Parts: sequence; structure tokens; C-alpha cells
Amino acid sequence: MKQQQPAAADISTGGVRGVKSAARTVEVLELLAARGNEPVTVRELCDALEAPRSSTYALLRTLTDLGWVRSDSTRSLYSIGIRALLAGTTYLDTDPLLRVVQPHVEQVSRQLDETVHYGRLDHTDMVYLATHQSSSYARAQNRVGRRLPAYSTSLGKAVLAQFSDEELELHLPPTLAALTPATLTSRDALRKDLEATRKRGYSIDDEENTPGLRCFGIPVPIRADVIDALSCSVPVERLTPAYEKEIVAALRSTSDITLQIVRGLGGLLG
Repeated sequence: MKQQQPAAADISTGGVRGVKSAARTVEVLELLAARGNEPVTVRELCDALEAPRSSTYALLRTLTDLGWVRSDSTRSLYSIGIRALLAGTTYLDTDPLLRVVQPHVEQVSRQLDETVHYGRLDHTDMVYLATHQSSSYARAQNRVGRRLPAYSTSLGKAVLAQFSDEELELHLPPTLAALTPATLTSRDALRKDLEATRKRGYSIDDEENTPGLRCFGIPVPIRADVIDALSCSVPVERLTPAYEKEIVAALRSTSDITLQIVRGLGGLLG
């Protein structure tokens, strides 16, 4: 059974309790990363973290000096810094499965001329690790490293459908917020959708994340705990039942090929 990862401040290793200042540093960086291009004030950070202004400001100054956070000339607005890019690109460059999957993501995207994604579950979100866009349309938010709620995406639902009800709860936020009018915001509705996914063999995001797009997802069962998936996004006006079958077959073939390659390489995942 999958265990929910504890908050950073509660982690203990070898009987040693986690360092609170280190946990707070991670919280600041994750909050800034989640804000994207929208800077945050010290007060907003203090409110979000429920932390004192003096210690928060001192932490921001340190992170700014080290390049992990950037600020404006008045040091009143803060956003993620360039050093954070190093950690993210290193993860992508060294992930063994991504090196196998990426060429096939590009291949199936060109074959269908649709946007194809590869992502991995992280707590309650799917993190997008590879994306290849359709030549017919482009979306600015299709970028590597973005996070979206697992419950609202076909990538996420392809993974969540592998879980028991008890495991599922570990990967859902307390409230299922609506990203669009079509987002499933009740746990009962989501569970029914995941049951349909299991019977169907693939997941569907029916404009639940982006209006005008329907997405189809297939798990990539490399690990015992399935946390990786492939998806394809298609404008609803282009969809037909026959085309849906073609897309799903292409995604399933890509997942199968990836699995065969990884098995052939032996200890790829350690």
C-alpha cells in the first residue's frame, strides 16, 4: 500500500527529527514555484506559511543571495530564482525512464499530429516531464515541470485508477476544486469515473482541465507502484469515435513499447 509522504518538518531519518528551517526553505521554494510568473510579497508568504515576518524575510534574503529566489529592486516582491532551474533540469537529465519514453512521446505526437504528454504522480498532482505539441495548435501552458491535480487530468486518472479506495485518498486534496465547469468535484463522481476507466482501459478528461480539449490517458506500468502515464490532448471538434480508438491504440502501443525496452535493459530503474 502506498504511504502518504509526511510533511518535511515531520520527516525523521535514523531517529533524527527533520530540520524545521530546511522544511521551511522547501515550503518557500514550492510556494514560489507554484505562483509561476506572479511574484509574492513577504506578507503574503508569511500568511501562507503562518510564519513570523522576521524569520521569513531573513530566509528570503539568504535564498536571494544564493540565487534560489529573485526579488525586485525594492526587495518587496519575490519569485523563483535561476538556481532552481538547475535542480529541475538535473532531474530531467538523469531520469532513466524519461530517456526511454521521450523519443516515443515525440513519435506518437507526430504520428497523430496531436499534443502528447508524459507525467508522473507526486502526492496529489501530476508533474509533466515531457510534452510534444501538435503542429495544428499550441498552448502556452504546455510546459515541462508544470503540475496539475491528478483528479482533473487524464494522466492523473490513468494512475489513480490503479489504486484501491484507501490508496486513492492518499493522493487527493481535501477539496476537489473546479478547474472548469466540467471538473469532477465530488469524491463519489470521481470514484465512478475511475471505475469506468478501469473497465474501459483508459482514462478520459472531458474538458475537466481545459475547456475545448478532451484528453485520453494510459498508464505506463514500469514500477510495481504505477505512477507514470501518457496522455493525448485533442480539440473536441476534431474527435470522432473512430479517432478516439486510434489515439488510444497509439498511446497503448507506446506504453507497451516502453515497457518492453525497460525490461530489456534490466535494472534501468534500480
